Amino acid sequence: MKWTSMLAIWSLFWVMSAVLMLPFGVKTHDELGIDKVPGQAESAPGNFNPVRIAKRATMLSLVLFGLYYANYVNGWVLPQDVNLFGKPPNFDGTKPG
Repeated sequence: MKWTSMLAIWSLFWVMSAVLMLPFGVKTHDELGIDKVPGQAESAPGNFNPVRIAKRATMLSLVLFGLYYANYVNGWVLPQDVNLFGKPPNFDGTKPG
C-alpha cells in the first residue's frame, strides 16, 4: 500500500474518530455551575476543548488504522467473507447456483 493511500485512509479514520469523540466529556453551563450568555441554548457546551478532542481522535484513529492495516497485511477478513445478500459464494469463485 502506498504511503499516500495510508495517509488518506488514516485521515478518514481521524475524522470519524473526531466526530465520535465530540460528545464525551462535555458539560453544559448548568452542570458546571457557570453563568450563561443571554440567548444561549440550554444544551450549549460550557467546557468545549478542541485540543482534547483532537488528541483523543488521534489516539483512536491510530488504533483503528492499526487494526485496518494489520487486516490488510494478514488478510483476516476479506471482501468475499462479508456477504450481506444472498447465498454464500462458492470456494472456486463461481456464483452459487
